[in-house]
Amino acid sequence: MTLAYQAAPTAPRTSTSGEGYRSGTCNIGPAEISRRRRAGHVGLGAAIVLIAVLVAIGAPPLARLLVALPAAAAASGYLQAYLRFCAGFGSRGVYNFGQLGKTQQVEDPEARRRDRARATQIGVASIGIGVLVGVIAVVLPL
Repeated sequence: MTLAYQAAPTAPRTSTSGEGYRSGTCNIGPAEISRRRRAGHVGLGAAIVLIAVLVAIGAPPLARLLVALPAAAAASGYLQAYLRFCAGFGSRGVYNFGQLGKTQQVEDPEARRRDRARATQIGVASIGIGVLVGVIAVVLPL
């Protein structure tokens, strides 16, 4: 499964208002993108603090695998911001290009299917990145 990082130029628009929604490609606007980016920053900070604490207290190397959790959260936030696509919104069949907290329903079943597929891709990629970071933290000679 691969993530396509560029928007498909022929992705069908299902919003009649022209707000920018493209199924499976783009379901969030600037405010939501900023929120996802901040979530990535928080996850990255938590991962750095966690690995520093584990090293400082002399935890066994295998315990460093715990860093996979905040690393996966960081990856999820950054991927969603980069792709302009919220995995949670995609799985629920909604989108938002306006005020935070306000969503609109995706009506087209095929568009919802594409959104769910993209949400799954982001989830799998985030978990994979988190596990990779965790494994690296275990094998690094710290």
